[in-house]
Amino acid sequence: MNIKEFRQLMARNTEVEADSELFIMFNKLSQQALKITNEINNKYNTPKEITALFSKLTGKKIDKTFRLFPPFYCDCGKNIKVGKNVFINACCKFQDQGGIDIGDNCLIGHNVTIATLNHDLNPEKRANLHPKSVKIGNKVWIGSDCTILPGVTIGDGSIIGAGSIVTKSVPPLSVAVGNPAKVIKKIEVNNV
Repeated sequence: MNIKEFRQLMARNTEVEADSELFIMFNKLSQQALKITNEINNKYNTPKEITALFSKLTGKKIDKTFRLFPPFYCDCGKNIKVGKNVFINACCKFQDQGGIDIGDNCLIGHNVTIATLNHDLNPEKRANLHPKSVKIGNKVWIGSDCTILPGVTIGDGSIIGAGSIVTKSVPPLSVAVGNPAKVIKKIEVNNV
């Protein structure tokens, strides 16, 4: 199985059965991610070097406007898409097998977790995994200590308040807070 086939299966939300070829691919990609994130996390790297390492981690060219403050952790790396002018603060954890798509001009606070996998509800198949992608629109700000769960879309221009657990999609230009996160107000944008 190659990366393209892997990404196609994840985009279709294909169930990952324990010990299947796809499950073995998960483990292979995890080991590669551990090696690269170890390079990111355990020595000083210039911003340019961080961008190069993140490009290696994702298997995609990352824009020179990207910024990351280590440490950073992920389970796969190869299913992360990052737009331009994205900032990821320290101690973030991305479980990206199911796909994480981050738009342009996003701010991601300290210690944010983005999850894209659930285990099977059936105890007999609990080791099986169910992927669902997370999509973060343009100009989104995610506060520190948030958790974004599988299948969530956060609309353009929205804010997720610190410490929130996002279990459902958030519409554009909304402020969502709490556990579970709920929209508490709309953001008014005045075009001047």
